Amino acid sequence: MENTIFSLLPPLLAIIMVLVTKRVILSLGVGIVSAALLVENFAPVDSLLLLWESFRTSFWEEGLNASNIYILLFILMLGVVTAFVSLSGGSTAFAAWAIKKIKTRRGSKLLTAFLGMLIFVDDYFNALAVGQIARPITDSHRISRAKLSYFIDSTSAPVCVVSPVSSWGAFLISQLGVIFATHAVTAYTPLEAFVLMAPMNFYVLATLAIVFFLAWTDFDIMEMKKHEKRAKEMGELFDSSKPNPGNLEGNFPENNYGKVMDLVLPIVSLIVVTLFAMFWTGYRLSGYELNLFVIFENTDVPFSLFIGGLVATILAVVLYVRQFNTNPEASINLVWKAIVTGIRSMLPAIFILIFAWSLSFLINALETGVFLANLVTDNNIPVGVIPALLFVLTAFMAFATGSSWGSFGILLPIGASIIMAIEPELLLPVLAAVLAGAVFGDHCSPISDTTIMSATGAGVNVIDHVMTQLPYAIISAVIAAIGYLVLGLTDSIFIGFVSVIGILIVLFVVWNAKNKKEMEAN
Repeated sequence: MENTIFSLLPPLLAIIMVLVTKRVILSLGVGIVSAALLVENFAPVDSLLLLWESFRTSFWEEGLNASNIYILLFILMLGVVTAFVSLSGGSTAFAAWAIKKIKTRRGSKLLTAFLGMLIFVDDYFNALAVGQIARPITDSHRISRAKLSYFIDSTSAPVCVVSPVSSWGAFLISQLGVIFATHAVTAYTPLEAFVLMAPMNFYVLATLAIVFFLAWTDFDIMEMKKHEKRAKEMGELFDSSKPNPGNLEGNFPENNYGKVMDLVLPIVSLIVVTLFAMFWTGYRLSGYELNLFVIFENTDVPFSLFIGGLVATILAVVLYVRQFNTNPEASINLVWKAIVTGIRSMLPAIFILIFAWSLSFLINALETGVFLANLVTDNNIPVGVIPALLFVLTAFMAFATGSSWGSFGILLPIGASIIMAIEPELLLPVLAAVLAGAVFGDHCSPISDTTIMSATGAGVNVIDHVMTQLPYAIISAVIAAIGYLVLGLTDSIFIGFVSVIGILIVLFVVWNAKNKKEMEAN
């Protein structure tokens, strides 16, 4: 069943079940079981052994899988930090301060969007850190958690994929180095090529433009419109009947002793310590070479997140414990309750992430990505449609596998091989189209780890996040696909870029007119 059309069944089955049943873990479980059966040709014992192997490798793969364990521990610690920030009254104090400083819905949305662009070193880090900072502010202005998660998700991977100083940038620059060496490309260095490719990433361009349009206006469509209307009119920021990873369910006593620093210090320490740890681990693993790009290429992101999370957790606990002398309700029992509540709030995200990793392992065994890649290499494709076609194919691969990095690893070399044999001048646009497609597919996939992280950071149901983000992601993708088609047919990067800008301007004029009519009607 490997490298055949049947290899598409498990990811498609999981995704369809997620959308129909709204039960993520059950749907992932069905996808995992079906994948194991297909790999082992429906042999029950062998399938069970492979199932065990798919989960085991998340924690032990030729030794301890420290990276995954660090990520899981970081998520749990972030839940604990959130609980203590709430228990100490830090969230309440910060929200009260934010209402005075940021007095409009527009201001709170723009702040979130700018934070997403500023914290660009890693998509996991972005999703969780921005969520913790922005959530009290957006909550105070009755902005739905679905809108918050959309802003988080649409400014994490899209910014990371065009930023050379990020974990994504380091990985992609190293990939470009291998590709350029293989095809004897000497016109530019991998770093220069990466920077030149940024404006060719039409999906990122369209996504960020739409994010800031929606932050500036109160315009929304489809599911997001329903969530925003319920938040504004009824104060219901999320659907409490659904599991919301990252949302606290503990009943802590009201605390008027909290200060803004009870929230700010743990989050700032999280950011500063994580960045320092990323720099130090990259510096050490690169042989103490003081080169920023080399450092980020070698940095240990999961370990850095763990260290940053540990320091933030300790600081959050200390800031609450210091209230023992001033707050008569502060007690050691509440300390334990906060720890348990924080861990429990992150368990849904933990389980979903582990199941997603298991499914990714089995999809890799089925060679789903190889099958999709062969669709391009085995057919005679006109050169003009190759950028658009690779954008769509990479998107589908990332959507089906839930992995943008896996899609990079497979389709970047294939895309380079195809275009270098036909029209080398289109090498960078083709590679940019692959990067764009991977981010789009990742945005749409309910089994993507960044999708899960964004929902967790915002404290909203994963499927609610997917369904509200999907229309905007598809619109951005259609615009990007047209841009790549124009680029390929005209052989002009400039004309492709201008076509994307032109479509966005027309779209915003139409949306703005519609928004004004709706406001006048209300």
